[in-house]
Amino acid sequence: MKEKLVALVLAIAAALPGAIPAQPLNHLFQSGAEDYACFRIPAIVATNQGTLLAFAEGRKNNCGDSGDIDLVLKRSSDGGKSWSPLSVVWDDNGNTCGNPAPVVDRRTGKIVLLSTWNLDTDREPQIIDGASRDTRRVFVMHSSDDGKTWSAAREITPQVKQPNWTWYATGPVNGIQLRKGKYKNRLIIPCDHIEAGTKKYFSHTIHSDDGGTTWALGGTTPSDQVNESTVAELPGGKLLLNMRNYTSVRIRQTSLEPRRRSDVVAAAWRYRVDRTGLPGQLVAVRRPG
Repeated sequence: MKEKLVALVLAIAAALPGAIPAQPLNHLFQSGAEDYACFRIPAIVATNQGTLLAFAEGRKNNCGDSGDIDLVLKRSSDGGKSWSPLSVVWDDNGNTCGNPAPVVDRRTGKIVLLSTWNLDTDREPQIIDGASRDTRRVFVMHSSDDGKTWSAAREITPQVKQPNWTWYATGPVNGIQLRKGKYKNRLIIPCDHIEAGTKKYFSHTIHSDDGGTTWALGGTTPSDQVNESTVAELPGGKLLLNMRNYTSVRIRQTSLEPRRRSDVVAAAWRYRVDRTGLPGQLVAVRRPG
């Protein structure tokens, strides 16, 4: 039935006056190609030079969330019309390197890439139960040549993960750099975590005030049942955190202006109703002038 409905919609669209002829889909990352069984968790940023950097998880053997997973990248210098061959940013000998969350430091042009790691044999339920061999760890990499080469992955887990957190994920979309206010130029990455014991899951943010060298925890949502998220800076300087949630009410939360530096991003939160349970990408559009 679903296939028939899709075919009917396409047939009607093709028959409409002025309809654009169907074109073959141009895959940026295509499952089964370039030595990977599957690609998931994409993220894209534009550098100071105008180059587009498209990241993804390259899943070697299947589309599952664990196992041999690499961070991969393609570059475009012509606005997305053409793309470079696939390159590998991080391959840790069969372990899971995922959740790319890139952000560009506009002051220096450096591209900062956050990611999470776990052993290939550790599965998410084991990590949540505290029964895994290792845990979920957080790493950062950077590029100073427009994404052509990358530094080695450097662990920052102690800076951004509480001892009672088990599962952890960066992004899985791009971060932002604040454009105004007291914390102008701060790099912010949306994240999520699960607490040990209660197994409650929350969204939170992490931030850096020195271009990605050191990191600190920002605010955490006061209510659970939210996880993967994306963040945008609103015209008034507040931050909008759009989160995937697991309740019957679809929730979007916005942060209020911080009261103290230690509050960082989320001094307080209020709820707004949305209609989707998935963390859709946010795009900030700035008016000329």
